[in-house]
Amino acid sequence: MKKQTRVTHPKHVEIPRGNAPVVPPVHRTVKFTYPTIADSLTPEAKEHGFDYTRDSNPTTRSLELTAAELQDRDEAIAVGTGMAAVWLALLGNLEAGDRVVIFVESYRPNRVAVRRFLAKLGIRFTMLSVHDLAGLEQAFAEDDTKLLLFESPTNPMLQVADIAAITALARRHDVVTVLDNTFAGLHNHGRYDVDYFVHSLTKYANGHGDVMGGIVIGDRKRIRAIKPLAVNMGAVLDPGAASLIARGLKTYYLRYERHSANALAIAEFLAKRPEVEKVYYPGLPSDPGHALAREQMADFGGVLAFDLRADKKRTWAFIDALELFTTTASLGSTESLVCPVQLYLGSDLSAEEQKRAQIKESTVRFAVGIEHVEDLVADVDQALRKIGA
Repeated sequence: MKKQTRVTHPKHVEIPRGNAPVVPPVHRTVKFTYPTIADSLTPEAKEHGFDYTRDSNPTTRSLELTAAELQDRDEAIAVGTGMAAVWLALLGNLEAGDRVVIFVESYRPNRVAVRRFLAKLGIRFTMLSVHDLAGLEQAFAEDDTKLLLFESPTNPMLQVADIAAITALARRHDVVTVLDNTFAGLHNHGRYDVDYFVHSLTKYANGHGDVMGGIVIGDRKRIRAIKPLAVNMGAVLDPGAASLIARGLKTYYLRYERHSANALAIAEFLAKRPEVEKVYYPGLPSDPGHALAREQMADFGGVLAFDLRADKKRTWAFIDALELFTTTASLGSTESLVCPVQLYLGSDLSAEEQKRAQIKESTVRFAVGIEHVEDLVADVDQALRKIGA
């Protein structure tokens, strides 16, 4: 064989049987092959084999199965971002003439997807409050209502949805439920009768702020029904990204526990400060959603919001004075993050809608990291002192 050919067809090294690597290799390949065409057509190949990474890849598949098990389901599709996961769940279950229900307290990109872009496809929407179960039942009773997209806790104001009550209503009216479970995490809410869970794997699953990904999780029948759409859309998660997320998952529980413990400590600190009007965190016994969150969740998560006794100028001054909290709208990373809620997460809402969602110009959101809690509390303390009561 000529050397020019050898570099294109390098020597293949067979790993001896039983001699497996401790860390799984990353399958950075677009294509897979079989010794013969006949081999590629066997039932085993069709069910479990690999052909093209847009369809499936061993690295990505391992992540899908792991995440599905954490969420107490048996199937999943990993995609490029959390919003790609949301869109896959929406487009896989809706068509022109249908109606989707969403809550005003929802994550802004989810609201924008429903209110701006689904409308272009002839899909209508109803927007309610997460606490309006009577309104929800009325909306579900409409013949054209086909799907509910919701969150718990909500982003950014940490409102807790009654998942059992909501899913029971949906099942009674044959409405598909899609729960954006990013805030709660892969280990929460699996026991509830949710049709599809979507997650931004960018957040707690990866945990390091260096790669993006999303996932749709559900039972095998539902996921396989929307798989052809995912393949045709090309919304595949790159194997390299999948490997980084899988690596992050190894410390998922350790990080989530630290996020939650730190967030609770900061929420308790803020609740005692005269500069703070109100704290939104279901881990606080005083929070209206505390009892429900205790029933539904193993932990309360690393995100909290609060209203300062300040105008917009002083609110922004407080944020700018923080030294350990980076100003950005993401969450779930090892480092602590902060953002002004009205500007970053509520700008698509009218003044009346912001009021319904409890968003003010003085509302701040913390996505608490895994630093030492005493350092974080000290940082918040010095920033509060700079703006005064």
